Amino acid sequence: MTITSLVHGLGVAGVATARAMQRLGHRVVVTDDTIDEAKVAEATRLGLEIDQPPADLDRFVREFDLISPAPGVAESHPLIRAARSADRHIASEIELAWMWERERTGGPRPMVAVTGTDGKTTTVSMITSMLEVAGRHPIACGNTDTPLLDALELDVDVYVVECSSFRLAFTDGFRAEAAIWLNLAPDHLNWHDSMASYEAAKARIFKQQSAGDVSIGNIDDPVVRRHLADSPARQVSVGDGGDYRCEAGALIHPDGVIIGAGEMRRSLPHDISNALAAAASVLETGLASPEQVARALAEFEAPAHRISLVGRIDGIPCFDDSKATTPHAALAAIRSFPSAVLIAGGRNKDLDLTVLAEAGDHVRAVIAIGEAAPEIEAVFAPRVPVRRAESMESAVRAALGEVLEGDVVLLSPACASFDWYPAGGYAARGEHFARVVDDLSRAGVAVKGA
Repeated sequence: MTITSLVHGLGVAGVATARAMQRLGHRVVVTDDTIDEAKVAEATRLGLEIDQPPADLDRFVREFDLISPAPGVAESHPLIRAARSADRHIASEIELAWMWERERTGGPRPMVAVTGTDGKTTTVSMITSMLEVAGRHPIACGNTDTPLLDALELDVDVYVVECSSFRLAFTDGFRAEAAIWLNLAPDHLNWHDSMASYEAAKARIFKQQSAGDVSIGNIDDPVVRRHLADSPARQVSVGDGGDYRCEAGALIHPDGVIIGAGEMRRSLPHDISNALAAAASVLETGLASPEQVARALAEFEAPAHRISLVGRIDGIPCFDDSKATTPHAALAAIRSFPSAVLIAGGRNKDLDLTVLAEAGDHVRAVIAIGEAAPEIEAVFAPRVPVRRAESMESAVRAALGEVLEGDVVLLSPACASFDWYPAGGYAARGEHFARVVDDLSRAGVAVKGA
């Protein structure tokens, strides 16, 4: 019997999903809320037509055996609500990929999965580096440029899957031999119905494992610690007092030292935490040895826009942490420095920015930018000098006017970037910051307080 499947949302993941369904002989229908020339062209390349869903969603969804929404389609979307009411099978691309990989001739290949509000991409990159040093052929996939469905067709022997809550929310079976949960903080509440729903989506990374798998959790996070204790898999703790921890300046695993923190190219607190989780995933599964992990960590460079040193202006270090689009991520960056002049703001994702005040003793002054500038000012103004800026160049110049010797300039916005950078997102924001820093450095701008 031919399976009839609906793919709603024809972005990168949607295209991969439709293509995979076609390979398996499904009858595929594609829809999207907003249709433009690019989406029509993608549909045409697939040999399909694309349309918006009809008004009668309750009747429409009953035409399908399987519905796969793109990651951007929120759980509150009318089509998703209609599909749930009709008891249709809803599956994200990682769920579908996991289902089909299980049927692979020769057996499924190992999966390492990573979730968390912050640190996913860096941890995935670390794991991939460790596996490469170990002589394996991994691929970083999922919430990356390569959907897991596309990765199934590649010559790889380990999947390292970055699992966003969007992808985990629509899973019933997806499981990995090693699953990492890094942390949980408010985020994506414009996608999830509630914080409880967000937490439940993340928790699926452990909940669906079996006794032969390993769950790796950051026990410094109380929510993660609670879910780790309930995992049906073997439980491995990371953090203060955990199985994997930092002790006397070294990264420790149950059998001894992995590497000295000083041997890593960068060893900020979150770098160490991510490294320990990454190490646990490959050591506990036997995918790499401690020596291979140590070599990978000694050579590892963090991805761009994550507390990246982009230059110095008159000796003042300037760090791009544009990827910090939540207060939780920004707090980690701010606490990495004794004293920073912070550039923060953008488009708030309906999150509580007042928690930034928790790191107020690390902040010399604040430059507030973007739509959220008034909110940023309200958080910090009672404690430190706050200035508003209307462009990235004026923000950097204003920051230079506040620095003293020993300070850094830190772009860690705690907000999304789509007010000033609607096309390029946080990467465009970080790249613009780096260009401004380079231009001012080349111009020989002097910093009075330095």
